[in-house]
Amino acid sequence: MDVLWDVVPGTSDGVTVREVADALDGRELAYTTVMTVLDRLAGKGMVQREREGRAWRYRPAASREAHIAQLMLDALDLGGSRDAALVRFARSVTGTEAEVLRAALGSEAGLTGPGSTGGDPADTELTDRLDAPTGRRTAGEAAER
Repeated sequence: MDVLWDVVPGTSDGVTVREVADALDGRELAYTTVMTVLDRLAGKGMVQREREGRAWRYRPAASREAHIAQLMLDALDLGGSRDAALVRFARSVTGTEAEVLRAALGSEAGLTGPGSTGGDPADTELTDRLDAPTGRRTAGEAAER
């Protein structure tokens, strides 16, 4: 998935199995292994594929951020108290991450952002922060590599 998220821009037609295998150059994976993994990811709805001649072109079904957000929501559904899990999570984030969460929650509540009185430049900053790579990996991302 990292190869697809990193190599395939949102406007791209996707990449072939060969292109993914080439991007994984140092991993010594067989072409058929890469093909099987992409086929299984397509079956799970994680990638979209489109026929191009005899080959398939693959692209992510969702952005990395959307996928991680879904993983977090799925984790909340595992049982126990969602409220307690959210509080524990909120207490574990850094100050900067807490600012991002506050801004997002304020925007969701209609306190900032487009459509409010005059808009808020912080909303653009929030979007920029959310779109910027952090270099940190979640357990879900590490497992998918």
